[in-house]
Amino acid sequence: MANVDAQRIRDYYEHIDANDLESVFALFADDIIYHRPGQPALDGMAEFKRFYREDRPLSDGSHAVESLVAGGDTVAVRGRYEGRQDGERVAFGFADHHRFDADGLVTERWTYTDTGAV
Repeated sequence: MANVDAQRIRDYYEHIDANDLESVFALFADDIIYHRPGQPALDGMAEFKRFYREDRPLSDGSHAVESLVAGGDTVAVRGRYEGRQDGERVAFGFADHHRFDADGLVTERWTYTDTGAV
């Protein structure tokens, strides 16, 4: 049985907004699979870290969580992001779905936005 912790997901957005990547990585399992719209999935911690350190097009932003629902082995979030994407000012809605493993780490994540690829 998965150990779901909704606070871990709230912490994720706080750590991302603070650019505290090491704290972000600590929330995810080594076998993390991250699905993003219109792009190949990131498979494993090495790809996940490279994305956040080198390839993530979002920066200087903040997430506002509008809804968070936990059940079974998942936490679903709906919210808004405001910040920069590839240097341009952006604001958009997002929905994230997180699946947890038995150790309480996120092992799979899906991100959807109302703007397309991020």
